[in-house]
Amino acid sequence: MQRTSASTASAAPTTSFRDLAPGITGMALVGSSVTVSRSLVDAPLFATQAVRYAAAALLLVALARAARVPVLRPRGREWLWLAGIAATGLVLFNVAVVRGVAHAEPAVIAVAVASVPILLGLIGPFLEGRRPSRQVLLAAPVVVTGAVLVEGTGRTDAAGVGWAALALGCEAGFTLLAVPVLRRHGPWGVSVHAVWLGALMLAGLTVVFERPADLGTLGPAQWAAAGYLAVMVTAVAFLLWYRTVAAVGAGRAGLLTGVAPVAAAGAGVLAGSGIPGPAVWLGLFVVVVGLAVGLRPGRAPGPSERTPSGDRAPASP
Repeated sequence: MQRTSASTASAAPTTSFRDLAPGITGMALVGSSVTVSRSLVDAPLFATQAVRYAAAALLLVALARAARVPVLRPRGREWLWLAGIAATGLVLFNVAVVRGVAHAEPAVIAVAVASVPILLGLIGPFLEGRRPSRQVLLAAPVVVTGAVLVEGTGRTDAAGVGWAALALGCEAGFTLLAVPVLRRHGPWGVSVHAVWLGALMLAGLTVVFERPADLGTLGPAQWAAAGYLAVMVTAVAFLLWYRTVAAVGAGRAGLLTGVAPVAAAGAGVLAGSGIPGPAVWLGLFVVVVGLAVGLRPGRAPGPSERTPSGDRAPASP
């Protein structure tokens, strides 16, 4: 992952579908988790999630060894960044979603999370050493608007708003906190370390707030749901997502979070929830327009956007 110089700040990175495809697939898997997670509403929260992430960590380590991808040991401040990813993007996010739906309709939480492109578009480029792209900043509200139309609005109270805000911050932290460590550890290393740290944190919360023996109450359908979340939504989706973040930057990758509510709507149809109404179809169209605007190929840099040596600066963060 290369860093741009300050003089290239306004240049939009060139983006290919090859770079975007992993992130699109990852967000589609995340969207599908909404339907799958419904079967875990009555399951012990921390214990079930601890098993999920422990299984995902073992799978990631096995896959990394099979692919002969080295997973480096974190050093110094890297431990803080990786622990931050685990604490926010894994532990707190799951708590916010589960506790939030007790005070607000699921659509409220989903709409809050769908607003993450704005945060990533504003903050992500600064962490990568450049200014936000005007193209991305213009497209982010369009994607958010489309996601709101897809998910709709719902009833909530003050606590629900608070949980929704926490979910939004945690979703943004999952990507932003990875930016400083992606260059050295890559998608594999960040995924492996974040997941095993998250599993350890959740195991500790299980001991304090729940009883590990409660896992014995899970039925076959709940274990199947936990397995799907561990393999597809954690191990696979994490790798795919961080690969796109490393390739195109947090700001542009953030636009792809608009794919998640679209995938959630599609999964709902497959699960028998019925055909979406006109507002959902309009939302799908708006999301596509926003993605097209924000992810179109960048223009060639002008004279003021070249490096001191006269060469074009690196396009990708």
